[in-house]
Amino acid sequence: MPLYEYECRSCKARFERLVFDRTAGVICHECGSADVAQLLSTFSVGGESAKAAPQESPCAGCQGMQGGVCPMDQ
Repeated sequence: MPLYEYECRSCKARFERLVFDRTAGVICHECGSADVAQLLSTFSVGGESAKAAPQESPCAGCQGMQGGVCPMDQ
């Protein structure tokens, strides 16, 4: 069941709506207008990782990572 975000062109209210049937009309909950625009929704994903991502930052006494390889390991 997709969740869509809308903006009313009449009163500029923004709201989300679960849409079961894309052919059904969506009505603004503030002013009752059917003149609404579907917005591009963004999402984020949260979580943790047991393994840290490699960092390209200099350590003490070197120039830092070069092409993903520590020059001190060579």
